[in-house]
Amino acid sequence: MASGNKQLLLYTGATPNGHKVSIFLEELKAAYGGPDYDVFKIDISTNVQKEPWFIKLNPNGRIPTLVDRSRNNFVVFETAAILLYLQQHYDKENKFGFNPATEPDEYSVQLQWIFFAHGGVGPMQGQSHHFNRYAPEDLPYAKKRYIDETKRLYGVLEIRLSQGRDWLAGPGRGTYGLADINVFPWVRIHKWAMVESLDEFPNLKAWVERISARPTVQAGVAVP
Repeated sequence: MASGNKQLLLYTGATPNGHKVSIFLEELKAAYGGPDYDVFKIDISTNVQKEPWFIKLNPNGRIPTLVDRSRNNFVVFETAAILLYLQQHYDKENKFGFNPATEPDEYSVQLQWIFFAHGGVGPMQGQSHHFNRYAPEDLPYAKKRYIDETKRLYGVLEIRLSQGRDWLAGPGRGTYGLADINVFPWVRIHKWAMVESLDEFPNLKAWVERISARPTVQAGVAVP
């Protein structure tokens, strides 16, 4: 279903989860010169991701999905799993992550923040968006519940970044990497989840601004 001959093939769309992977791929290209990747744009509003050909790649019928042509067309789905796969195979110098054998504590901290975002920030923002914009009936309790929970999760990130840190994982002030890339695309669109301003989270707001200024991030957000 997709043409091209680059090392990787990314099935993706213009969503926070899609942007996580394209941002990391752009970071890898800038740091190492590759891997290069083809993009197959998925318009989720058409439900093409539910068609049989796509379900063979990803039984969950969601984007993003990655095919590694250089490794016998190995398929990876679930955003955090894709990021960890790319870091394992293509970030050989651990510029964006940590070696679990030699840096076990930092590696664990990275995983903790990845799982925090994967299980909390994305799902709660998605529910806030749904109930505030698309629900067929007005449900004030649901609206308030998910806005409040999104803000609570932002508060957790604020606590972490207020502890003399620039980034979520790594010693000292931290090291920009997967833990940041994995949650930034969601916080970036906070208004989409009905959180109009980040002013009550000053350290988180500054973190968003630092990441947004990176040319690699700007390139990744432009995909597709």
